[in-house]
Amino acid sequence: MAHPDKAPPSGRALATLALGALGVVYGDIGTSPLYALKECFSGPQGFPVSVANVLGVLSLIFWSLNFVVTFKYLSMVMRADNRGEGGILALLALTRPRGTPRGLQRVLVAAGLFGSALLYGDGIITPAISVLGAVEGLSVATPALEHLVVPIAFVIILGLFFFQRRGTAGVGAVFGPITLAWFVSLAALGIGGIAREPAVLQALNPWHAVNFFLREGLTGFTILAAVILVVTGGEALYADMGHFGKRPIRLAWFTMVLPCLALNYFGQGALLLHDPSTARNPFYSLVPGWALYPMVALATGAAVVASQALISGAFSLTRQAVQLGYCPRVNIVHTSKTEIGQIYIPAVNNLLMVACLGLVVTFRSSASLAATYGVALSGTMTMTSILFAVVARLRWKWPRWKVASVTAVFLVVDLAFFGANLLKIPHGGWFPLVVAALVYILMSTWKKGRVRLSALVNENTLPMDLFLQDIARRQPHRVRGTAVFLTSNAAGAPPVLLHHLKHNQVLHEKVMLMSVVTEEIPQVDEADRVQCRELGEGFYQIVAHYGFMETPDVPAILRSLGQPATTGTPVSVTVTSTTFYLGRETLIATDGRRRDAASASTVGRMARWRKKLFIVMTRNAQSATAFFSLPPNRVVELGAQIQF
Repeated sequence: MAHPDKAPPSGRALATLALGALGVVYGDIGTSPLYALKECFSGPQGFPVSVANVLGVLSLIFWSLNFVVTFKYLSMVMRADNRGEGGILALLALTRPRGTPRGLQRVLVAAGLFGSALLYGDGIITPAISVLGAVEGLSVATPALEHLVVPIAFVIILGLFFFQRRGTAGVGAVFGPITLAWFVSLAALGIGGIAREPAVLQALNPWHAVNFFLREGLTGFTILAAVILVVTGGEALYADMGHFGKRPIRLAWFTMVLPCLALNYFGQGALLLHDPSTARNPFYSLVPGWALYPMVALATGAAVVASQALISGAFSLTRQAVQLGYCPRVNIVHTSKTEIGQIYIPAVNNLLMVACLGLVVTFRSSASLAATYGVALSGTMTMTSILFAVVARLRWKWPRWKVASVTAVFLVVDLAFFGANLLKIPHGGWFPLVVAALVYILMSTWKKGRVRLSALVNENTLPMDLFLQDIARRQPHRVRGTAVFLTSNAAGAPPVLLHHLKHNQVLHEKVMLMSVVTEEIPQVDEADRVQCRELGEGFYQIVAHYGFMETPDVPAILRSLGQPATTGTPVSVTVTSTTFYLGRETLIATDGRRRDAASASTVGRMARWRKKLFIVMTRNAQSATAFFSLPPNRVVELGAQIQF
């Protein structure tokens, strides 16, 4: 895991990381030659094969790769890292205010949330279109096998999702070599194609792209809905920045990915000039007959790698959402004892699998699925540009003219792609938008509900100084041992503690009030992990800090309290003899107009349907016992009803 305090890798370490980045970071964009150029000339936005059109489209592809990936993401957006981590949620964490967002801040938070929600649509579409695009080579090699394409793709995708529970450590070792072989094959095929029609290299001149739009007018604008398929991995490389670092990702792009992609696209274009009938599948038409079956196998391997990267990204995105308070607690399984990024989330995996297999069965070809692709990507690219502008202005203090000029250039391209992809909505482009809308509603409802619930609970929280004065005066009976009360409000006595004292009339010798705080950074340094403060009367206040890429571990925090490095009062705790007290709230949805006056000032309005949705999400969230790694036989839950 790259860390901002570490020296940039060099030599063999740099080469190793760059090889790994080939598989994880560039797997998605690496499989786009399977279907991208085909859609430009035979898809719904396809244009007739002619010299002018081929040169114009190739020029658009080449300069789109350079603008979106080279300039926007590698040169500019990757500067906006959150302690070495990237991705739209990491970017949102840099811009999100500490308190409740207001006005324009709420718009920015909504933009970031919707952009991250769109990535789930990509996570569903990528395995389906990549695997289908690879297996479709069978129909080129042997047309009689065309009816087997969908069943084979179905089985491969089913196996891919089934494998997730075993972790990615084993398959990760072969990610780089498979993708390296894939890119070398792309380059070799491209060179062979270019040798037939070297004149295709004229497309390096950007004038051919400009002339294409001048000649075709508004009709030419629609080609962008297919051209965007060549930059499908742009957002992914930014999100995976923390796993490899900036230098390896950039090195892999300039030395391998960009040259190989450009050669293959130009090779396909040369083949189209030589034989326009190959527009049905220009990629596999480049492959010699004797190599078709091996190429299908290699392409399938590359598609699996690309799909794995998107699936793992969905797991990582979900964990970030949980830690930042936009998603209920879910079961997160760590599949590696050494790599923090290797996780498996069964609920997300199953939902992605069902949706992905449904796409394969419904659309049945990469050409049909291409109509669903691009809407989510262009939307996320637009949201990233907006959040980048905020970071540049507020964090880096760029002058307004610089922010405006850079953002304007980004948005002209992003909105052009987005506008062209809106034409796909009736033909399947609605799918990622529906997925994003559902995810956004869930995320925003959970965040709003947690804020409301926290405000209601805090109304019943007694200030700690008053509580300790009462304890000193009453001197309740104390029993041996340690009790830990988990609370979100470190400044007061939590309701579960008050209920325990009221009903049981007893306290433990040591009472620890523990709060787990998620910081707006990926990882928290161990030196800053825990603060422990003695409050008197046998009470201790513990605040544990975690980043949004980490999973809390309460027993580990308690074991660290007796170590000299712990910040604050050292106190020894035996986890196996500690009792953990949790509150379990039963929520009752009420009409928002019947709120009392005291609550009206602290709790925002929430529609009744949102309240009911939040209650359902709460009931289905993972238990606090499992999420915080508490020993189940040491947990006591006290219930309370809250009119929500």
